[in-house]
Amino acid sequence: MTQDAVLHLMQAHGLWLVGPMAVIEGPIVTVIAAYLAKLGYMNIWAVYAVCVLGDLIGDGMYYWIGRLGPAILPDRWMARLGMTDARKLALEGHFAAKGGWTILVGKWTHSAGLPIMLASGAARMNFAAYMAYNVVGTLPKTAVFTLIGWFIGSAYSAIDTWIWRVSLALVVGLGAVLLILWQRKRP
Repeated sequence: MTQDAVLHLMQAHGLWLVGPMAVIEGPIVTVIAAYLAKLGYMNIWAVYAVCVLGDLIGDGMYYWIGRLGPAILPDRWMARLGMTDARKLALEGHFAAKGGWTILVGKWTHSAGLPIMLASGAARMNFAAYMAYNVVGTLPKTAVFTLIGWFIGSAYSAIDTWIWRVSLALVVGLGAVLLILWQRKRP
Protein backbone atom coordinates (compact mmCIF):
# COMPACT_ATOMS: atom_id res chain seq x y z
CA MET A 1 0.00 0.00 0.00
CA THR A 2 1.41 3.39 -0.94
CA GLN A 3 1.86 6.25 1.52
CA ASP A 4 -0.75 8.25 -0.40
CA ALA A 5 -3.30 5.48 0.11
CA VAL A 6 -2.41 5.32 3.81
CA LEU A 7 -2.86 9.07 4.09
CA HIS A 8 -6.31 8.97 2.48
CA LEU A 9 -7.44 6.01 4.59
CA MET A 10 -6.23 7.70 7.78
CA GLN A 11 -7.89 10.93 6.74
CA ALA A 12 -11.18 9.12 6.22
CA HIS A 13 -11.11 6.82 9.27
CA GLY A 14 -8.98 8.75 11.78
CA LEU A 15 -7.58 7.19 14.91
CA TRP A 16 -9.65 4.02 14.43
CA LEU A 17 -7.25 3.14 11.62
CA VAL A 18 -4.11 4.78 13.03
CA GLY A 19 -4.10 2.43 16.04
CA PRO A 20 -4.01 -0.88 14.18
CA MET A 21 -1.61 0.51 11.58
CA ALA A 22 0.75 1.71 14.34
CA VAL A 23 0.92 -1.86 15.65
CA ILE A 24 2.24 -3.03 12.27
CA GLU A 25 4.43 -0.10 11.14
CA GLY A 26 4.77 2.68 13.67
CA PRO A 27 7.19 5.32 12.35
CA ILE A 28 5.68 6.26 9.00
CA VAL A 29 2.14 5.89 10.38
CA THR A 30 3.09 8.30 13.17
CA VAL A 31 4.55 10.78 10.67
CA ILE A 32 1.46 10.70 8.45
CA ALA A 33 -0.96 10.86 11.39
CA ALA A 34 0.90 13.84 12.89
CA TYR A 35 0.80 15.57 9.51
CA LEU A 36 -2.96 15.00 9.37
CA ALA A 37 -3.23 16.39 12.90
CA LYS A 38 -1.48 19.55 11.75
CA LEU A 39 -4.04 19.80 8.95
CA GLY A 40 -6.81 19.56 11.55
CA TYR A 41 -8.06 16.03 10.89
CA MET A 42 -6.97 14.63 14.29
CA ASN A 43 -5.80 15.78 17.70
CA ILE A 44 -1.99 15.70 17.96
CA TRP A 45 -2.02 14.42 21.56
CA ALA A 46 -4.41 11.63 20.64
CA VAL A 47 -2.17 10.73 17.69
CA TYR A 48 0.84 10.52 20.00
CA ALA A 49 -1.02 8.41 22.59
CA VAL A 50 -2.50 6.02 20.01
CA CYS A 51 0.86 5.59 18.24
CA VAL A 52 2.65 4.88 21.54
CA LEU A 53 0.00 2.35 22.49
CA GLY A 54 0.10 0.73 19.03
CA ASP A 55 3.88 0.44 19.14
CA LEU A 56 3.79 -1.15 22.59
CA ILE A 57 1.07 -3.62 21.58
CA GLY A 58 3.22 -4.65 18.60
CA ASP A 59 6.26 -5.06 20.86
CA GLY A 60 4.25 -7.26 23.21
CA MET A 61 3.10 -9.41 20.30
CA TYR A 62 6.67 -9.86 19.03
CA TYR A 63 7.81 -10.86 22.53
CA TRP A 64 5.14 -13.56 22.79
CA ILE A 65 5.85 -14.86 19.30
CA GLY A 66 9.50 -15.19 20.33
CA ARG A 67 8.59 -16.80 23.62
CA LEU A 68 6.12 -19.32 22.23
CA GLY A 69 7.90 -19.96 18.92
CA PRO A 70 10.57 -22.35 20.22
CA ALA A 71 7.89 -24.49 21.87
CA ILE A 72 5.87 -24.68 18.66
CA LEU A 73 8.67 -25.13 16.10
CA PRO A 74 10.01 -28.63 15.52
CA ASP A 75 13.48 -29.37 16.88
CA ARG A 76 14.90 -29.72 13.36
CA TRP A 77 13.77 -26.14 12.55
CA MET A 78 15.34 -24.87 15.74
CA ALA A 79 18.55 -26.62 14.74
CA ARG A 80 18.43 -25.02 11.27
CA LEU A 81 17.98 -21.63 12.93
CA GLY A 82 21.11 -22.38 14.95
CA MET A 83 19.28 -22.41 18.28
CA THR A 84 21.24 -25.01 20.19
CA ASP A 85 20.88 -25.47 23.94
CA ALA A 86 24.20 -23.64 24.45
CA ARG A 87 23.06 -20.69 22.35
CA LYS A 88 19.73 -20.57 24.15
CA LEU A 89 21.54 -20.42 27.50
CA ALA A 90 23.83 -17.70 26.17
CA LEU A 91 20.84 -15.74 24.88
CA GLU A 92 19.08 -16.06 28.24
CA GLY A 93 22.25 -14.89 30.02
CA HIS A 94 22.60 -11.92 27.69
CA PHE A 95 19.01 -10.74 28.21
CA ALA A 96 19.27 -11.31 31.98
CA ALA A 97 22.38 -9.12 32.15
CA LYS A 98 21.96 -6.62 29.30
CA GLY A 99 18.37 -7.01 28.16
CA GLY A 100 17.40 -3.41 28.85
CA TRP A 101 20.13 -1.88 26.71
CA THR A 102 19.53 -4.45 24.00
CA ILE A 103 15.83 -3.54 23.89
CA LEU A 104 16.69 0.18 23.65
CA VAL A 105 19.15 -0.46 20.80
CA GLY A 106 16.43 -2.40 19.00
CA LYS A 107 13.90 0.37 19.50
CA TRP A 108 16.20 3.14 18.34
CA THR A 109 17.76 1.39 15.36
CA HIS A 110 14.31 0.36 14.17
CA SER A 111 15.41 -2.34 11.72
CA ALA A 112 17.17 -4.34 14.45
CA GLY A 113 14.03 -4.17 16.55
CA LEU A 114 12.12 -7.20 15.29
CA PRO A 115 14.90 -9.78 15.81
CA ILE A 116 15.71 -8.27 19.23
CA MET A 117 12.05 -8.37 20.31
CA LEU A 118 11.73 -11.99 19.17
CA ALA A 119 15.01 -12.92 20.85
CA SER A 120 13.95 -11.34 24.15
CA GLY A 121 10.88 -13.55 24.16
CA ALA A 122 12.90 -16.64 23.21
CA ALA A 123 15.30 -15.78 26.05
CA ARG A 124 12.33 -15.58 28.43
CA MET A 125 13.23 -12.08 29.57
CA ASN A 126 10.95 -10.89 32.35
CA PHE A 127 7.90 -9.50 30.52
CA ALA A 128 7.36 -6.57 32.91
CA ALA A 129 11.00 -5.48 32.53
CA TYR A 130 10.76 -5.99 28.76
CA MET A 131 7.71 -3.75 28.51
CA ALA A 132 9.21 -1.14 30.86
CA TYR A 133 12.26 -0.79 28.60
CA ASN A 134 9.98 -0.64 25.57
CA VAL A 135 8.07 2.23 27.17
CA VAL A 136 11.37 4.04 27.83
CA GLY A 137 12.37 3.56 24.18
CA THR A 138 8.96 4.18 22.64
CA LEU A 139 8.07 7.48 24.30
CA PRO A 140 10.95 9.53 22.84
CA LYS A 141 11.00 7.64 19.54
CA THR A 142 7.31 8.27 18.93
CA ALA A 143 7.73 11.89 20.04
CA VAL A 144 10.47 12.38 17.43
CA PHE A 145 8.33 10.91 14.65
CA THR A 146 5.33 12.95 15.80
CA LEU A 147 7.41 16.13 15.63
CA ILE A 148 8.76 15.18 12.22
CA GLY A 149 5.21 14.63 10.99
CA TRP A 150 4.01 17.91 12.48
CA PHE A 151 6.79 20.04 11.04
CA ILE A 152 7.70 18.36 7.74
CA GLY A 153 5.02 15.70 7.35
CA SER A 154 4.03 16.90 3.88
CA ALA A 155 7.21 15.18 2.67
CA TYR A 156 6.05 11.82 4.07
CA SER A 157 7.19 9.83 1.01
CA ALA A 158 10.74 11.15 1.30
CA ILE A 159 10.64 10.70 5.08
CA ASP A 160 9.72 7.02 4.65
CA THR A 161 12.74 6.58 2.38
CA TRP A 162 14.99 8.29 4.91
CA ILE A 163 13.62 6.19 7.77
CA TRP A 164 14.66 3.11 5.79
CA ARG A 165 18.11 4.52 4.93
CA VAL A 166 18.90 5.66 8.46
CA SER A 167 17.66 2.34 9.90
CA LEU A 168 19.84 0.42 7.47
CA ALA A 169 22.86 2.60 8.27
CA LEU A 170 22.34 2.09 11.99
CA VAL A 171 22.11 -1.69 11.59
CA VAL A 172 25.22 -1.79 9.41
CA GLY A 173 27.05 0.41 11.91
CA LEU A 174 25.92 -1.74 14.82
CA GLY A 175 26.97 -4.86 12.92
CA ALA A 176 30.41 -3.35 12.26
CA VAL A 177 30.88 -2.47 15.94
CA LEU A 178 29.82 -5.97 17.00
CA LEU A 179 32.16 -7.54 14.46
CA ILE A 180 35.07 -5.44 15.73
CA LEU A 181 34.28 -6.37 19.35
CA TRP A 182 33.99 -10.03 18.39
CA GLN A 183 37.33 -9.90 16.56
CA ARG A 184 39.02 -8.35 19.60
CA LYS A 185 37.72 -11.11 21.89
CA ARG A 186 39.01 -13.90 19.66
CA PRO A 187 42.29 -15.48 20.72
